Amino acid sequence: MSSHPHPGPGDAALDVICIGRAAVDLYGEQIGGRLEDMRSFAKYVGGSPTNTAIGGARLGLRTGVISRVGDEHNGRFVRETLQSEGVDVTCLRTDPTRLTALVFLGIRDPDTFPLVFYRERCADMGLSVDDIDEAYLARAKAVLISGTHLSHPDTRAACIKAMKLARGLGKRVVLDIDYRPVLWGLTAPGLGEQRFVSSTRVTEQLQTVLPDCDLVVGTEEEIHIAGGSTDSHGALSAIRAVSRALIVMKRGPM
Repeated sequence: MSSHPHPGPGDAALDVICIGRAAVDLYGEQIGGRLEDMRSFAKYVGGSPTNTAIGGARLGLRTGVISRVGDEHNGRFVRETLQSEGVDVTCLRTDPTRLTALVFLGIRDPDTFPLVFYRERCADMGLSVDDIDEAYLARAKAVLISGTHLSHPDTRAACIKAMKLARGLGKRVVLDIDYRPVLWGLTAPGLGEQRFVSSTRVTEQLQTVLPDCDLVVGTEEEIHIAGGSTDSHGALSAIRAVSRALIVMKRGPM
């Protein structure tokens, strides 16, 4: 692993800036049990973009995040953990009126991961176009957008602004499809673990941003929603028809 001093607010170079979810994950420690029966939980930073930023930093990249956390204990935990991992938090805002998102998760078996999202009016969904700083984007080689933040008009506008600015600055644009049907209002709140619900609305929203992407990353189900087909080859072909991006389809243990 390469090592380097972690970037401060005045430093020029970042490899990637990740935009979107910033949460606290509470994982049940009784592996194999129902979430109903968990007696203790371990606390981690959650949210696909923040996890990507941390993973990148651990691999020696200079990473940053654009998101929001609450002005409370969980928000400080997310901020301090990101800082301790070497992630630049210059544009991680503290929202005075919203709470940091929370997720309860369990691990039943290799195929079953029960989870419940507590994201009603959460801090990261307070992200606005005003949070997107062109000077900050100019510091990075690439900008990553989380698909969950395309699900609401305000956060979507922030993502579109970031993508357009990044393109104008000659930066690479990455889409992490990050599809959770419950976060698009497509399932009951208690069905957070459901990974796929077909939706022309979601497919259309994703396909409008695909032409501006240089890299698209998703699980097989996420490729299905982006391509509008449950046939993987058909979905990949549909994405290719509207985007020249490199497409990475994750296939779990395969």
